[in-house]
Parts: sequence; C-alpha cells; structure tokens
Amino acid sequence: MAKTAAALHILVKEEALAKEILAKLAKGGNFQQLAKKHSTCPSGRNGGDLGEFRQGQMVPAFDKAVFTCPLLTPYGPVKTGFGYHIIKVLYRN
Repeated sequence: MAKTAAALHILVKEEALAKEILAKLAKGGNFQQLAKKHSTCPSGRNGGDLGEFRQGQMVPAFDKAVFTCPLLTPYGPVKTGFGYHIIKVLYRN
C-alpha cells in the first residue's frame, strides 16, 4: 500500500523570498497567513493546504522532501520546475 501524507506549502518564484518567509516562520509567523499572502499556487488561497496525497503523486523533489523532512516543521526551500517551495508536513501514513 502506498504511503500518504498531508502537507501545506508556500510556492514562490525567488529563492531569496522563500528564505525570507522561512525566517518569518522560524520567528513564529503563521504559515497559512504567509501562504495566502505570498504563494503563487492556487492552494495559497486555502493557506497552502494540499490535502492528502500518495507518495509519487507530486514532482520528484517535492515528493522526496515531503516523505523525508521533519513533521510539523517548515522545511525548504525546495526547488522544482514551479519555483521554490516551503513545505510543512502535517502527517504521514
């Protein structure tokens, strides 16, 4: 049976902005508010919520990060063809 995970993410075009957002999160910034403000992904409207998905369903670099990074801790930036992601994994099964 395939592994599943649920995650939030913030997608931006510039690595510098991704690092700036990550620093704000480290200081206690609200992930969902920052996603609504900065994310270029349509999921940004929902606070970056991607819901639950299966391993292998997302692009490889994003998928690898989701299934290996620490839970509940903002992680990144992860570069893909879409831009730079900051990822917060809510759970993995």
